[in-house]
Amino acid sequence: MYPYYHYGYPYYQMYGDDIRQNLISGQATWTEGGNVTQCNIPWSYNQYMTVAVSTNSRYQCGQTIKVRNPQNAREVIVTVVDTVPNSPATRLNLHRRAFEALGANPSVGLLSIQFQPSPELEQVKWGKYLLEVTQTAYPNYNVTDYNFVEKTQPAQNRVREVYEYSLQNTQERIKVRGTVVYNPTTERVISFDIKEL
Repeated sequence: MYPYYHYGYPYYQMYGDDIRQNLISGQATWTEGGNVTQCNIPWSYNQYMTVAVSTNSRYQCGQTIKVRNPQNAREVIVTVVDTVPNSPATRLNLHRRAFEALGANPSVGLLSIQFQPSPELEQVKWGKYLLEVTQTAYPNYNVTDYNFVEKTQPAQNRVREVYEYSLQNTQERIKVRGTVVYNPTTERVISFDIKEL
C-alpha cells in the first residue's frame, strides 16, 4: 500500500485480495466532525460524505468505503478522514450528512449497516478524481455506485478513461458518465467531462 496525493490529500492504493471483501455487518454513529482530523482531510471533503474509523480498523486515511443501510437499500460512498480510538472495528462514525443520506434520522443515534471498501476506486486514481468532480457537480446527490467503462490511448501523450456513477437524492436516481483525458507521463489533466445518461 502506498499513498497518492490528490488536491493535497493522501489516499492509498491497495492491491491483491486485501480489498476483495464481502459486506461487513456493523453499526454507524454520526458526528458533526471537528476542525482537526487525524488524516488532515477536512470533514467537509466530498460534500461531507466522510467517516471516522476505529484505530483498530484496517481502513486508512483517504480510502473510500461503500456503506449500505439494509433497511432501505440506500448507499453512500464515504472517505476516511479521521479515527476513533478503541472503537469496535465494525463501527463507523459517519458525518451527519452521510448518516442522513442513508435515510437515517440522527435521533436514532445508532444504525445497523453493511459496508465494504470500494476496491475499484482504490485501484484507479482517475476514477476517484472523477468521483470528486461528480460530487462537486451534483451537490444534492450522493454517489451510490460506480463502474469502470473503458480506458483508451488515442495518442502517445493522451490516455482517456471513462466511468459511470449512480447518484441518488430523496426524489430520484440518475446515472452520470465521467470522462477524463490526461497525459500519462506528467499525469496532468488535459480535459474532463461529466454528463447525465
